[in-house]
Amino acid sequence: MTLTKDQTAVLNKPEYSKLKNCYKGAKVLRAYRTLSIIICVVWFFFFIQAIRNGTTASGVVALIVTALLAVCSMSIVYFAGMIKVMFSSTQVSIKSKTIAYILAWLFPINLGIIARMIKTAEQEVDFETNKILLNSNRYYQQVCRTRYPILMVHGVFFRDFKPAFLNYWGRISDELIYNGAKVYFGNQQSAASVEECGAEIAARIRQIVLETGCEKVNIIAHSKGGLDSRAAIARYGVEDMVASLTTINTPHRGCEFADYLLGKIGQGVKDTVAATYNNTLHKLGDSNPNFIEAVTDLTHEACENFNLRTPDSPKVYYQSVGSYMPKASDGKFPLNFSYHLVKLFDGRNDGLVGEKSFPWGQNFIFLEPKSGRGISHGDMIDLNRENIDGFDVREFYVQLVSDLKNKGF
Repeated sequence: MTLTKDQTAVLNKPEYSKLKNCYKGAKVLRAYRTLSIIICVVWFFFFIQAIRNGTTASGVVALIVTALLAVCSMSIVYFAGMIKVMFSSTQVSIKSKTIAYILAWLFPINLGIIARMIKTAEQEVDFETNKILLNSNRYYQQVCRTRYPILMVHGVFFRDFKPAFLNYWGRISDELIYNGAKVYFGNQQSAASVEECGAEIAARIRQIVLETGCEKVNIIAHSKGGLDSRAAIARYGVEDMVASLTTINTPHRGCEFADYLLGKIGQGVKDTVAATYNNTLHKLGDSNPNFIEAVTDLTHEACENFNLRTPDSPKVYYQSVGSYMPKASDGKFPLNFSYHLVKLFDGRNDGLVGEKSFPWGQNFIFLEPKSGRGISHGDMIDLNRENIDGFDVREFYVQLVSDLKNKGF
């Protein structure tokens, strides 16, 4: 990998030392791979020569000692590179790191494993340095400095918590803030009915407006958070305090597979699962968790009824976003597991929500995968902090918010 002058300058800055270590680790592993092959070829050449010419016991010992010294020396190089990559790369998966560590001594099998690690680490360095340069070049433009602040509303079974502890929105919110956005979080319960969460979001909006004097907010809501936000606007007296609502992969027309599951699963099983979830969610901060109500509100039947009694406000700009996965393996667990069931009932989907359920409002953006890798329900909030080929989730949100700014919101 050859870095440009500007990329090298980025890596030399102290705040990007982790990225620099990732680059150095990849270089060391690349050197290990090359030297290992050269040493093996040379040693094998001398070994063949020794067999042809005959050799003494001392010659055999010398060959063995030479081989051991080479193995020890190259192992030091290997682990030096591995340690740097393991502790600095976010894109090399834990699985790959573990396999590479366990199979460290199985030459030449480890060469194939580290080849993938090298490629991933170098791609990470290239991608992140270019992103740093992009943000640096447009910093003074503040492309995300909207007229009204951004309120980011999470989906079901998650909490916002403190961003430093567990940010539901991955690296997205920091990217928006760097580019000028003022960002707040919904903080509603993780598993409660749409109506209860809607009331909580309305209270949160009033709090933000009161404390900041901003008059209105722009809501960006993921999954069930989009339904919660629509309820807040329609029924809890904040329509004058909301400039826009952008829903991300929200099941506006519900999930038909949820209707099926709730109808097929016995009441005893539902009660047991609900009790386990509710107890756990209560410990994590939910004041009144209700697993069954949260899931029921996502069914096709419930959403049909919700839509009939939840008209859009003419005072608010509504738009929506959706994505899909062409195959189950594009998603992480449990989305790769649920994909086929959702496909059976809802057709093309993101691992959880069907394509036909996404559209809402004056504008709909549907993200078609530009490579073989699809975009899952979790990918849309940067859940796994993964750089996806053909889809830069952070830049997508920057452009989304920049468009809100250009619209005067």
